[in-house]
Amino acid sequence: MPVDVVDKLEDPRHSKPEEGWREKLYEIIFESHTRAGKIFDIVLIALILSNVAVIMLESIEPVYERHKILFRSLNLLYTILFTIEYILRLSCVKKPAEYARSFYGIIDLLAILPSYLEIFFPHTHFLMLIRSFRLLRIFRIFKMINFLQESRLLVFSLIRSYRKIVVFLSFVVLLAVFLGSIMYVLEYEKNPGFTSIPQSIYWAIVTITTVGYGDIAPHTALGKILASFIMILGYAIIAVPTGIVSANFLKEWRQEKQNPLTRCEHCLLEGHEFDAQYCRRCGHQLDGQS
Repeated sequence: MPVDVVDKLEDPRHSKPEEGWREKLYEIIFESHTRAGKIFDIVLIALILSNVAVIMLESIEPVYERHKILFRSLNLLYTILFTIEYILRLSCVKKPAEYARSFYGIIDLLAILPSYLEIFFPHTHFLMLIRSFRLLRIFRIFKMINFLQESRLLVFSLIRSYRKIVVFLSFVVLLAVFLGSIMYVLEYEKNPGFTSIPQSIYWAIVTITTVGYGDIAPHTALGKILASFIMILGYAIIAVPTGIVSANFLKEWRQEKQNPLTRCEHCLLEGHEFDAQYCRRCGHQLDGQS
């Protein structure tokens, strides 16, 4: 994926102001290749990491009770800083609405909303962990474009696989209901763990997925035989969605490697790989290759 395509996820180039203080502010906030911009981004990442650490520590009751005032002061400081940063981002772009609708614009907004929702809904406080998603900027800041490329291929592979996966998961759910019901019939008279069909279905799901909590186990011989079959079946079931996604990932990777602009002038075949020197159909030398 070209660098400019990655940047458009956050700051489309046509949104850059032409002159004045807004242009200088834009370069600091959005242009990570400048010295000031890189310092700003690194400071921002440090703030996000420290904020996430504070929220995690707050969830430890003894620590929170001991440093309650400090935690509240830090949360107020983080909220003020991130709110000011969001306002500055909107004020320095040429089209604020376009940035607000962009991927990173939505993440930035979601990062500060829980702080204000907490006033009315105190239990939303820990939703501020959404701010950790802002760490995705680290890929753009440090030019980890290859990682973004691979993540894009993985996302496209999952999207193209979702129909097959939905069908497969529907089959697994039906299978769990069927096997759980059979196990209930075999065990309910002799095993206090299988108290109902839903409880038996829960056991079947835990067993098929090879999680194996061990809170419920069959006691009868037939129940153990059926459980053994389900355990073995679970390994086969796990392999199916992996194969579906892998096949689509390989297909996406091959399409990515192909250059649709490279066409053989002899047989007019398109879609050769970038490093191809000869046509894969007729063997004619491609233009621009020597």
